[in-house]
Amino acid sequence: MPVPPHPERRPALVTGASSGIGAAVAVALAGAGRPVALGARRTAVCEDLAATIRARGGEAVALPLDVTSDGSVSFFVSEAEQALGETEVVVTCAGEVTPENSHETSAPAFEAQLQLNLLGTQRLVAAVAPATAARRRGDVVFVTSGVVRLPRPRMGAYVAAKNALEGLAEAMRMELEGTGVRASVLRPGPTLSGMGSTWSAEVLQRVLQRVLQRVLQRVLQRVLDDWTRFGPAGHDRFLRPRDVAVAVLAVVSMPRGAHVTLLEIEPEAPLNP
Repeated sequence: MPVPPHPERRPALVTGASSGIGAAVAVALAGAGRPVALGARRTAVCEDLAATIRARGGEAVALPLDVTSDGSVSFFVSEAEQALGETEVVVTCAGEVTPENSHETSAPAFEAQLQLNLLGTQRLVAAVAPATAARRRGDVVFVTSGVVRLPRPRMGAYVAAKNALEGLAEAMRMELEGTGVRASVLRPGPTLSGMGSTWSAEVLQRVLQRVLQRVLQRVLQRVLDDWTRFGPAGHDRFLRPRDVAVAVLAVVSMPRGAHVTLLEIEPEAPLNP
C-alpha cells in the first residue's frame, strides 16, 4: 500500500524552546515553513523568540510549559493545536543537568532530573501520539545526549535519564511501527546550549570552586590530557545549537516511506596545524 506524502502544513511542538537547542530547532522549523509552538517555563523568553520568527514571516506561538505537570502539558497541547492546527511534529528538547556526583545527590534531586528529562518527555508524547497515530502520520524526535554512548562524571542522574529516554524511544518506535508515526532519536554530542541557565547560586558556587581547583592542578594534568584525547573529549570543540537544529529538520523532512531511527552528531575536530 503506497504511503501518502506529508501534508503541506505540518505544525510542530518544541519543548525547551526558550534557549539552546530548543530555540534553534524552533527557528529552523519555522524557517522551513512549519508553524511552531514554543513551550518552556520561561514564557517571556519564548514570546520574544516567537515575535522574531513572526517578524521574519514565520508562524509561531509561545506558550507556558512545565513538562513535569499533567495540567501544563494538556494546556500546551490544546492551546497549540487551537492556534496552529493538528500536531504533525514533536521535538522534545526540555532538559536540565545538575553537576553533582551520583552518590552525593539526594533522592529528591535525582528524581527531579528524572521527572524533567525522562517522565516529562513521556508525558508530552503520550498527550500527542495517540491522535497522530489515528491520523496515520507524524514525527516524534527525542533529543537525547552523547552521554548515552560516553557517560560523564558528575552527571549521574542526567546520564540515567537520557539512557532511559533512548530505551523509551526505542520501545515507542516499535509500538508505533505501522501507524505512520516515526519515532526518532537525535543524539547530539557536546553542545554550547542554555543548559545550566537555571542553576541556583549555590550550584554555581560549587561549580566555580571546582573550576578553580582544576586550574590550580592543571600543571599536573599533562599526562591525563593525553589520555583525554582518546576519551569522551578528544578536542575542545562544541556543536552549535543550530547544528543540531539542522539535523532535526533533516529527520522530520525525510519523505514518507523513509525513517531515520537514530542520528548521532559530534563536533568536528579542529584542522591539524
